[in-house]
Amino acid sequence: MKVREIVEVIETFAPLSIQESWDNSGLCVGTPEQEVHGILVGFDCTPELVDEARECGADLIVTHHPLLFQGIKRITPEDPTGLALIKAISSGIAVYAAHTPADKVLAGVSGAMARRLQLDDIKVLAEEEGGIGLGAIGNLPAPMSCQAFIEFVKRRFSLQILRTSKLLDIPVSRVAMCGGAGSSLIENARKSGAQVYLCGDISYHHFFTPKDFMVMDIGHYEGEVEIVDILFSLIRKNFPNFAVRTSAKPGTGNPVHYY
Repeated sequence: MKVREIVEVIETFAPLSIQESWDNSGLCVGTPEQEVHGILVGFDCTPELVDEARECGADLIVTHHPLLFQGIKRITPEDPTGLALIKAISSGIAVYAAHTPADKVLAGVSGAMARRLQLDDIKVLAEEEGGIGLGAIGNLPAPMSCQAFIEFVKRRFSLQILRTSKLLDIPVSRVAMCGGAGSSLIENARKSGAQVYLCGDISYHHFFTPKDFMVMDIGHYEGEVEIVDILFSLIRKNFPNFAVRTSAKPGTGNPVHYY
């Protein structure tokens, strides 16, 4: 098996051509013709994830977030990105990231959030040509009070806490969302008729919301992490007899800790 064969499957699901202009999805380390004997799927390519790949014999890592995202001026083991690069290259491990292509298809990140909330009539929130785009929007099967909806979200996303703007005094029936940092789509969500918009990384000033509209910050990792299982299932379905696994090593999960 070669890297390009795995990449072809991923990019049939989430084409690299639709990534956002600021993104760096695709093959970050390695070559398409590199032989693959095992695949490890994770969320971020941390040094711990590379260690796990080495231990389990995986020579391809597939993640959501790109290992190389912003400009890098030096590669040293003191920096987590540098250390992951050193370990991956020295071990002959290729690294691929799906990121915004997987964000922009409804079978990906935001669609998974909508399905987790059991929404009906799910559509792309910020639709582009071809029916792809960031975010998703849909309708609850039945309206809920704001407080009941908050508890529902916490259960469905296994959250201990979340952040919200001022609570609504109207029922919630239409919900918009975007996995990861989604503040840029707040106005799209409001104009779409949603009463609530879920995403991560909402800044202070975005919590000043107009009447009958509410924002809810569930966390960056929490909104996107289901993509790991989606990518795993995609690869396993297409290569049922190939060694594919998801990460279970400490240090490869949510980098944000709550106390």
